[in-house]
Amino acid sequence: MTHRFAVRVYYEDTDMGGVVYHANFLKFIERARSDWVAGLGLDQNAMREAGVVFAVRRIEADYLRPARFGDDLEVRTRILSASGARLVLDQRVSRGGTDLFGARVTVAAMSGAGRPVRLPAVLRAPSG
Repeated sequence: MTHRFAVRVYYEDTDMGGVVYHANFLKFIERARSDWVAGLGLDQNAMREAGVVFAVRRIEADYLRPARFGDDLEVRTRILSASGARLVLDQRVSRGGTDLFGARVTVAAMSGAGRPVRLPAVLRAPSG
């Protein structure tokens, strides 16, 4: 299953040349992950209160083409693998069907004390 999330590039996302600043792609994919998790019915505030949080452990990013002020982008998120406390995702940012940015993101479920805990069942399921 692939989750899709729309992002509009605002002036604040860009440098003086109107090109999206590289770190903002990480913000775009973070927003998409949060939207995806909420869409699965997971309340991250309730999880945090129960002592479970998500932490990004690793990101491998490829900047392929620039995004610009005013662009309408789409972030696609899909699970590559899920096991125990770890989730590996493929996230792509595209404009008009052309990929501009790609990332392989490893996320871990952690306790408040920083120890790994099991992912919620909905994320371990093959259709998650």
